[in-house]
Amino acid sequence: MTLKTSVMFTLAVLVAPLANADFNWAEALTGEHRAEGNAARNSARHPQETLEFFGIQPNTTVLEVSPGGGWYTEVLAPLMRGQGTLIAAHYAANGGSYSRRSLGAYLEKMGTMDGVFGEVVITELQPPKAMMAAQPESVDLAVAFRNVHSWMRMNQVELFFAAVYDALKPGGVFGIVQHRGRPGTSIDDMKRTAYVTEQQVIEFAELAGFELDAKSDINANPRDTKDYEGGVWTLPPVLREGDKNRDQYLSIGESDRMTLRFVKPTGD
Repeated sequence: MTLKTSVMFTLAVLVAPLANADFNWAEALTGEHRAEGNAARNSARHPQETLEFFGIQPNTTVLEVSPGGGWYTEVLAPLMRGQGTLIAAHYAANGGSYSRRSLGAYLEKMGTMDGVFGEVVITELQPPKAMMAAQPESVDLAVAFRNVHSWMRMNQVELFFAAVYDALKPGGVFGIVQHRGRPGTSIDDMKRTAYVTEQQVIEFAELAGFELDAKSDINANPRDTKDYEGGVWTLPPVLREGDKNRDQYLSIGESDRMTLRFVKPTGD
C-alpha cells in the first residue's frame, strides 16, 4: 500500500480514487440528518474528495478520532451503515468538565435519527485516562479532522498517535486534516493559534511508526494569511471577532489545511 517513489512526496495534489458505487454520497452529504448549516460547509471541507483520498471502502472498519460535535460523523455514519463499522473515539466521560460537555452533546446527537446513527460504536480516547480507541489491529482506516493542535494543547499528542497506531491493522491508513501553519512556527504558537506546521504533524506520525504515503491540497486555501491574533478561530465558521472585519474573514473562508495520508507498515 505504501508508495515507494520519491515522486509522490513532490505532488501537491493527487487524483482521488473514483467514487465507490456502493456509497450513497448524495444522502451522506446533503441528507435531512445533517444539522443546520453543516451541509453548507461541504464546499469548504470537501468531505467526499477527502474521504476518497484516504481510501474509504465499504465493508471495512473506520475509526473517527476525536469527532467533536460530529460534523464528519454525519457523513461517515450513513456511508458505513449496513456495510461496515464506524467507531467514534470521543473524550472520556471522566476527563473533565469540557470533555463531559463535548461528549454529552455528541451522545445527544447520536441519540437522534437511529436510522442514521444507530450503528455508530462510541468509545473513549483521552490519554492517559482512556487509551484504547478500538481493539488492537482491528481498524482499516482511521481519520482525524482538525485535532492535532488540541492534542498538543493537552500535552498528549504522542499518546493519541500511538493509540491510533495500535488500533490500525498492518497496512491500515491514518488520514489527517489539520490547519496548516507556516514553516518555522513555534510549538507555543501552534498550540495558541491551532496552525500546526506540516513537518510537525509528519514528525509526530513518524515517531509513532507511521510512514507518509501521500499528501493532497484538497483542503488548501491560499487566501488564509494565518496571522490573526485570535488564531484560526478568527475565520469561519467560528468568527471569533463577531462583526469586526466579518466580511473580510468570510471572503477568506475556512483555514488553509494540510491533508496527509499515513500508513502503518506491514512489516514485510
